[in-house]
Amino acid sequence: MTHTVIREIPLTDPGAGPYGITVGPDGALWVTLVHAGGIARVAPDGDVRTWSLDAPESRPLIITPGPDGALWFTRSGDDRLGRITTEGDLSAVALPSGTGPCGVVTGPDGALWYAGMNSDSVGRVDADGTVATFPLPVTGAYASMMAAGPDGALWCTLNQANAIARVATDGDVAVHPLPTEAAGPVGVAAGDGAVWFVEIAAGQLGRIDPEGRIEEYALPDRSARPHAIVADPAGGAWYTEWGGNRIGHVDPDGRIETYDLPTPAAEPHGLAVAPDGTVWTALEIGRLAQLTPPPSRLAPPSRPVA
Repeated sequence: MTHTVIREIPLTDPGAGPYGITVGPDGALWVTLVHAGGIARVAPDGDVRTWSLDAPESRPLIITPGPDGALWFTRSGDDRLGRITTEGDLSAVALPSGTGPCGVVTGPDGALWYAGMNSDSVGRVDADGTVATFPLPVTGAYASMMAAGPDGALWCTLNQANAIARVATDGDVAVHPLPTEAAGPVGVAAGDGAVWFVEIAAGQLGRIDPEGRIEEYALPDRSARPHAIVADPAGGAWYTEWGGNRIGHVDPDGRIETYDLPTPAAEPHGLAVAPDGTVWTALEIGRLAQLTPPPSRLAPPSRPVA
């Protein structure tokens, strides 16, 4: 790929741990600070603001635009869904003890859906804060990330069960085992007619259609430990290589290209596509990386994704 540029910008001190990232309804980037227990906002003009959750053990992980114009995020360390308005007002919804929420996404029903890493469940939070939980038909599944699929259902990676789950809005769950053993699926993203996911332990990407058919694509570096993934507007996806210190791209035909980050051992985690089509990645060393794709991939997505 030509004309691809990556630059890094400082965000926080290295100990804060930027982790999840999304584009908010205000056009700014919103980032979770997993080690500091906080949230950061990067305005389009580069201005940075941070908020403490006043709960160092909260471990905020994934953040997503909510149905109410606010940002919602998982607090994996103290079993809550956090909420922050674009003005910075903070609140939270308590989840069942022992949930360990990781992924979160706004569902097609206008509710927040989250994955319970420690509870073998997924959950739904209404706008009024009502919580409903749905058990997964697998024990020790370690439900990780969630995406709202193209079929009106929710899709969730089951990291330790080596499977992808499809969750209907009524809570009905179908589990799809992966072809590769011990693949360790983590990140998941809705694409054009299918759902992309990463296999951190196998060094592969995968794609599953609404009927449950799965394709897998080996990475050039099988030890790269892919972590997060986000769909692009052309039918492919961008992903992070946590172990390879790279950002990668897969096109709709499964062709893969990778791009080294400027700083060694940057620990890339979540990523998002901005309104101008550029790709932003949270680096645990306290920075953000911005990748500018070639013009052919700069068409903005139909909606912010993370």
